Order: sequence, then C-alpha cells, then structure tokens
Amino acid sequence: MIPNEIGFDSPSRRRFLQSLASGVGGLGLASFLCSEGVFGAELAKPHFPARAKRVIFLLMAGGPSHIDMLDPKPAIKEHAGKRPGNVDLRTERVTGGLLPSPFAFEKCGKSGIDVSDLLPSLKSCVDDLCVVRSVYGSNPNHGPATNFMISGRIDQTHPSLGAWVSYGLGTENRSLPGFVSLGNTFTSSARSGYLPGEHQGTSIDVDQRNPGQMIRHLSNPKLSRERQERQLEFLRDANAAHFAERSTDPMLEARIRAMETAFRMQTAAPEVFDLRKESAATRKLYGEGKFADTCLLARRLVENGVRMVQVVNGGWDHHANISSEIRKKSREIDKPIAGLLTDLKQRGLLDDTLVIWGGEFGRTPVSENADGRDHNPYGFTMWMAGGGVKRGHIHGATDEFGFKAVENRVGVHDLHATILHLLGLDHEKLTYRYSGRDFRLTDVSGEIIKGIIA
Repeated sequence: MIPNEIGFDSPSRRRFLQSLASGVGGLGLASFLCSEGVFGAELAKPHFPARAKRVIFLLMAGGPSHIDMLDPKPAIKEHAGKRPGNVDLRTERVTGGLLPSPFAFEKCGKSGIDVSDLLPSLKSCVDDLCVVRSVYGSNPNHGPATNFMISGRIDQTHPSLGAWVSYGLGTENRSLPGFVSLGNTFTSSARSGYLPGEHQGTSIDVDQRNPGQMIRHLSNPKLSRERQERQLEFLRDANAAHFAERSTDPMLEARIRAMETAFRMQTAAPEVFDLRKESAATRKLYGEGKFADTCLLARRLVENGVRMVQVVNGGWDHHANISSEIRKKSREIDKPIAGLLTDLKQRGLLDDTLVIWGGEFGRTPVSENADGRDHNPYGFTMWMAGGGVKRGHIHGATDEFGFKAVENRVGVHDLHATILHLLGLDHEKLTYRYSGRDFRLTDVSGEIIKGIIA
C-alpha cells in the first residue's frame, strides 16, 4: 500500500510512481496503479468525518430572481416606481424604480419558509431546505460571475468545484467518471484547469434516453469485447514502458486513466444512463421534459457512485417580461427538483447527498425595460438540502428591498469552504502546486458557514 505521507501530487508521490514502472510486468502500469488507488486518488480520505459523500449542484444559469421566488419583499410594493437612497446601487444596465413581484408568497411546512406560487411542488419539500438569503458575488456579468460561482475566480483558467471535489475525494465507482456535468450550456464549467486531467468533468447533454445516443462511441461495432480487452492490455504495457522513461508527465497519466475509465464505462454506462429502466411511478414523480430527465439521471449517477453531478439549466436572464418568462422557467424546474429531493429521501440518499440550488447572481428589485430585472450580485438566494445542513432553516437576509445582503452575509468563497467542509475536506489544506504556488478553491479567503450546519 502507499505510505500515508505521500500526499496529493507531492514529489515523493511522483518518485513512488516512477519506482513502480519497472516492476509491474504484464499487469500493466495503469491497471496496477488503478488497482492500488493511485490514479484518481481512489484511496483519498477526507481530512475529518464527512457529513456528505456526494454533491448535486443545480446551477440556474442566467440569474433567477430571488425576489420573485424565495425572498419576499413587501416594502417594494409600498415604494413601487420609486428609487430610495438605499437602492441607489450601480446596475449593469439602465434601471428604473422599484418593481413589485406579481407573485404571492406562502409560509410553507412546519418551518414556515416563504415560497412563491411559482414553485408549488417545492413547497412540499420546504422542511428539507436550508435557504440562504444572503449570498453575494463579485461581478455583474454572466461569464465572470459564473466562473466565480463554479471556480472561485472570475477567469477561466482555474479548476471548477467539481474538479476540486474529484481531486480531493476521488471516485466511489472506478467504472464511471468522478465528475459529470449535465445539460451543460457553459462548457468551461466542467473544467479541471491545472488539476490532473482525470478530474475534468464529463459533459453530457440529455437529449436522448438511449445511452448509446447519449454517449458517443459507447460501444465498438467493429471489435468484440475480447479483442478490445487484448488491445487495451497491449496499450497498458506500451504505456508502462513509455511512462517509465518520463520523470513527470501528468498529461500522460491522465490519458492512461481516461482510457481505462472509458473502457470500463462500456459495461457500466448502459445500465446507469438508461432512464428507460425507471418505473412509471418514478417517472411520474419527476414529471416530463428534458430537465426532468436530467434530474432523474443525476439521481442515478450519485446512486451509482459519481461523486459530483452538476446540472446546468439556462434561460434565467430575464431583462424583460419577467412575469411571464419566469413562470415558464419555474414550471420547467419545479416538479423535477421536488421529485429529485423526494426520490433521494425515499431511497435514504438525501442524508449524505448535498443538493445545492442557485444561479451566478440574482435579479434587481428595480425595473429594466418596464417588466424586467437586471443582474444583481449584491445579494441573492441559494438553498441547500441534505448532506449535513439544517433543515427547514433560513440563513441571512437582504435589505428591505432585496438588493443587498446585510445579515450573515455569505460570499462565494464561504459557500465553497462550507461545501468542502461538509464533504470532510479542509478548504485550506486542499491545495495543488502549480506555477510556483499552492492554489486552492477558496483562494486566500473563505469561512465555513457554521450557522447552516446541522
């Protein structure tokens, strides 16, 4: 077994890998290292006992309006059309006076959390939610704000949250990727950055229910499985000799790892990705449509050992006609998300699966284009469920008009630090040496949000 003192990508780990190359014989270096848990950190352990084993991040790309969904602000109606001094914040585009929400809110469940009539199905799950109303970002533009939400930086060179989770914990199922991104409208949101390439997210757009159509080249029509195994064994031995001649080549290591995983996926993926195997009752629970299928697939993936599943749902950028457009988007996600939470709970998976919902920012309480809202990074709402967070709980608050986080403010680095903490990872210790310095997901900041931990 590998000595405990050999840490993530340390020089001693590299020397250890090299020393193996000359002694693995016909087994093949890649197979030997995978079986020993070296590639992909399969034997990586949390820094401390974890509350969550896996994550589903429901990323609503474009910026959903917290004011219309989960953060009621009756004061807006009292001052409709006006622009008091405390809402005179800079917006990305030209905006006018305060715009009241046309949607009614109801205190739901035993917890009495306010949910608007845009989300009738989610109301039944509200006692499982931890609603964080005081999140704030750093940039009002979609690209940088999305980068910041998924990587802790505004540029595209850094690893995403899913890649860090895969790097820190490895995979529970060597026959599937550790990080999968579904419905991905932002290709960069699954990136591994400077982390080893094996932690790159596998992006899949769920347009089909047949796994063979969902994943390209899932089967080889020209070669039998026996011939593929012989071919792979030849490549393993060739890679072992090639690897032994190179002192440090993480790209080669990642390619070997990807080839091994791809071969094993030919057996595992047809079973896991086949939504047709679900019962009619389960299909009804999630509802119909692409997003319903995506949420159902997310459950199947985490159930089968995928560590991080990112679900991207675009179309939330409502600069005009928000009252009608947000209705359409809410109908699209409401029943599937409630179905996902209910399904996870029924299967005993919610306790150790952390579900996160939110966008890269929220929307302004002031109007744009008459019936629209501009981007708002000053204060917005996200929620979590399962995975060690408080249930039926509200954390933090925005001001009386919902423009700025003012109470128990939560920065994106704080959010990331807390996610890693729930997974048993110390965000200050989970680092990777690159370009002469140790990088981490939370850069040089981030505080654990102790008030939301159960």
